[in-house]
Amino acid sequence: MALEQTRRKDWYQILGAQPSDSPAELKQKYQRLALLYHPDKQKADVPAGEVEERVQRFIEIDQAWKILGNEETKKKYDLQQREDNLTKEWPLHAQIYLQDMSWIEDEQCYTLSCRCGGSYAVSKRESKDVSLVCCDTCSLVIEILQ
Repeated sequence: MALEQTRRKDWYQILGAQPSDSPAELKQKYQRLALLYHPDKQKADVPAGEVEERVQRFIEIDQAWKILGNEETKKKYDLQQREDNLTKEWPLHAQIYLQDMSWIEDEQCYTLSCRCGGSYAVSKRESKDVSLVCCDTCSLVIEILQ
């Protein structure tokens, strides 16, 4: 699945779901929509244009399930969504290389002081998955470059 395509579509909206839905709830919503839009379940008297729309809708529903129904791809998608939302809502303060941040051994995290007096912090575990980090005090965001 192309990253750009994933960012353009709201897979939760396609399934009529929320990010907080459990895997069982996501599956139930997928199954309900898949039955409704499956090409083999369409009535014979449906106009050709509507059939094509329903087939496209079914393909989107299937793509949404392939992403949200798998724990790993769902996690990546949720992180991308979070980052997209942060860059839309909060100003990007700087782009920083992880090695330019301070390492705090006791807390096992990288930190950087913000101009407001607060700080940006990312744990070693998160550093591989996260590229945007919020200040703990203000609304500024930094982008971590790999």
